This record gives sequence, C-alpha cells and structure tokens, in this order.
Amino acid sequence: MDDINVEQQEPLPVDRDGRQWGTEEDQPDGGKKPGCCERFQQTVSKWMLPEDLRSKYLGRTNCCPPPIFIILISIAELAVFIYYAVWKPQKQWVTLEQGIWKSPLTYKPERREEAWRFVSYMFVHAGVEHIVGNLLMQLLLGIPLELVHKGFEVGMVYLAGVLAGSLASSIFDPRSALVGASGGVYALIGGYFMNAIVNFREMIPLLGVFRILVIVIIVGTDFGFAFYRRFAASEEGLQVSFVAHFGGIVAGMTIGYVFFSAYNKKLLKDPRFWLCIVAYVIFVLFAVLFNIFLSPAP
Repeated sequence: MDDINVEQQEPLPVDRDGRQWGTEEDQPDGGKKPGCCERFQQTVSKWMLPEDLRSKYLGRTNCCPPPIFIILISIAELAVFIYYAVWKPQKQWVTLEQGIWKSPLTYKPERREEAWRFVSYMFVHAGVEHIVGNLLMQLLLGIPLELVHKGFEVGMVYLAGVLAGSLASSIFDPRSALVGASGGVYALIGGYFMNAIVNFREMIPLLGVFRILVIVIIVGTDFGFAFYRRFAASEEGLQVSFVAHFGGIVAGMTIGYVFFSAYNKKLLKDPRFWLCIVAYVIFVLFAVLFNIFLSPAP
C-alpha cells in the first residue's frame, strides 16, 4: 500500500473549536447561504429585539404567513382614496374636496351619533401627501412589528390608536372634522418608541440612539405641519383636527408599550397589561359620556 503524504492533502474545514467538518451536511445549515427571507428576518430582529431574544425569534419565525393585517388595512385605505379621487373629478389630487367631506366614513362633529365614524374616518384621506405619508409610515413600522409580534396585537394597537384619536379630537377639538389614519400610525410610532426606550440598554448603542432620534424628528416634523394646516393655512371648508395625533401616540405609548416592549411573554399575567387596558376603557367611557352630555358641538 502506498504511503499517504498528509502534507499534500487538502485541509478539511474546521469550526471555531478546531473540529473538522468532514461533509457538507456537517457544516452549519448544510453549507447553505441564508435566503432573502432569512436575511430580512435577521435585519428585523436587530431593529426590534435585544440580542438575547434574537435567536429564539429567528428559530421560530418565517415569512409565511406574511404580515396580513397591516397589508390589508393599507390596501383598503388606498382603495378608498382612489375611489373618492376618481368618483368625483377633482381640481387636484393633492387636496380632495367635496368627495371626502360628504363621505359617510368621515368623522364630522354634527354626525357623531353615527358611531362608526369614530373608526371609519381612518379610510378617508385629504390628498396624495396625506395618504402617501400614512401608508409609508405604517408599512415601514407595521410590517416589522407584525413579523415580530402577532397580527392580532398590531391590529389591537392600531385600532386603539384610531379610536383614541377620534375620541380625543371630539373632546379637545370638538368642532373639527377628522380624516386619515394618523391615529393608528401614531399608535404604532408610540409603541415602537417605547420598545426603543425599554430595550435601549440591550440594543446596540448607536442603533438605539438612531431609532429614538428618527422617531423624534418624524413626529416633530409631522406635528409642525399639522399645527400649520390647522391654525396658519387659510383653506376653505371644514377644519381638520390634529388632536388625533396626540390620542394615537398616547394610546401607542400605553397599549403599544405592553404589546411591543416584550417578546414571547404572557400578557394576561402582566399587571401592566391590565393597568393599561383599564385606563384605556375609562378614557373611552369618559369620552362617550362627554359626547352625549357635554360636547359643545352641534
């Protein structure tokens, strides 16, 4: 038998402990490179979760099913906007006119006895800038949130923000109409902001600072435009309330805080969950009674 020259053999790959991998099956993940879905999930985990929870998330998650709630609600809002833009020819799509103000979906203070308007206003938007801004924000935030958390949780936070926005507007700006999904969008922003604050120490420091800074800049800029449109811009027609932004972000920082600040925990055993739920229910009951007995709106 011929002697084997060990020095001339191709070296076998070794792992970090010096153990050799003899076959492709012995290599991690079978030697396969992560696909687009896996790479996307890894990026999402870095943005949404502290390091000690990422491996558990990546071991459980996949792209099926996709984030259904936030995608469907965005399609519905876009469809309603297109319907009103085409149904009544507009002078410009930047700001729609009679189509949305006569809509049975728009919240109007004199029609507040039609209770569905406190939620349905989220489907109606005042123009291209309005719909595009809301869709971009809720997709950029909602998709990662729904991938990490359940669609039910994201839906609850989003709708809680929509309802809190209209109820807050009916109390603090009772004579103004309301359109747009800003209440739901700001609920997602508020929940994500609390996620960034609570998990700040466990995240990469620069990433944590960047997340908080981006949220502050976006919220500050949008609030500035909202104040300008409400008080400085001279536009004919109904005045659109900006208070829904406040109601939505407060709902996100309470309800969203409980849902989004922790991953893979049983909420029913968390006293913070019940505290936030009770506070939200008390606010809703107060707003309902205010609209029935105390509102100065017609």
